[in-house]
Amino acid sequence: MVAEGFVVLGVPVPDQPISLAPASGLSSLLAFIPPLAIACAMVRLKAYRPHLLAIALVAGTLAGIALGAMQVASSGGELSPLYLYKDTNPGRAVGFFANADHMATLLVVTIPFLAAIVAAGTTSSMQRYSAIVAVAIGVAIVVVVGLALNGSLAGYGLALPVIAASALVILPPRSRLRFWIVGVTALLVLASVAALETTSIGAGKLGEHATSSVQSRAAIFATTARAAGDYMPFGSGLGSFQSVYPLYERPADVTTEYVVHAHNDYAEIGLELGVSGIILILLFLGWWFAAVWRAWRRPEGPFARAAAVASAAVLVHSIVDFPLRTAAISACFAMCLALLSDSRAAPPKEKSQLRRSRHVEFR
Repeated sequence: MVAEGFVVLGVPVPDQPISLAPASGLSSLLAFIPPLAIACAMVRLKAYRPHLLAIALVAGTLAGIALGAMQVASSGGELSPLYLYKDTNPGRAVGFFANADHMATLLVVTIPFLAAIVAAGTTSSMQRYSAIVAVAIGVAIVVVVGLALNGSLAGYGLALPVIAASALVILPPRSRLRFWIVGVTALLVLASVAALETTSIGAGKLGEHATSSVQSRAAIFATTARAAGDYMPFGSGLGSFQSVYPLYERPADVTTEYVVHAHNDYAEIGLELGVSGIILILLFLGWWFAAVWRAWRRPEGPFARAAAVASAAVLVHSIVDFPLRTAAISACFAMCLALLSDSRAAPPKEKSQLRRSRHVEFR
């Protein structure tokens, strides 16, 4: 269509960049800074302690739940000033996010790390371990309340398999229940994805049909796939989805609403980056499965296992949404990947095991 525009004007088609939206591509690349900073700080410096990372994640989640509770309590006819974004989900606990589904992702990601804190506390004294379990149960109840206030169907759908998988972090390696829990978790994941895929975007209950093409995940995916086929093998350019997608919408279906993302990150990457994007996805998933396999084969390392469960939840959610396009979730995801990449060697636990500081002393 871009080339046809030059033909209509009677102008020879000039040299153009491969991307249809170069400026958007640069903006997308800049969005990688927060997760890359987290990953580099952990993988290269190794100046971290897994339990402190988990505590920081839990603290941030609790702060989001507290803000979300106040948002729900203060929402009325007008948008409450406690909502940080104009385009948001009023009446629902979105916390520091604009989208309730992304807040739900943070809530779900926190669950396996609570299990890891409990599992790591088994080496403590009985009194301390009892206190850890009591605090973890209390925080888990608050997270469940946060999910209820949030009202995201994605949160409900992901919470069940994540809770089941989080039990694997606590159970002993030779427990006979592990095999059954893995099977139940897989079935719950398939059921959740199937239910969400057939439910309209922003629906209040499962199975609620879309009233327009911009609310149907199936219609958005079909349109995205049609566009991706036209732009193979190079793709339309990183960050060009919002510029390309309207060109493929049926005029009769266009309303005042517009599609921000494909609600399937894998399809959107395929459209924007073409064959190279698909290869990158496959390479990453290959590395991720290998890292998860190593994490679960280790006799120790509950935080690496929690990272496996949490990152799996984000990857599954990306089939029906775009959680990694928020800085907070991408940073949490990078933390999980760094923990997985370090799963072959246990992180230092004591100060004496940390890298020694070197300095010059003047007298």
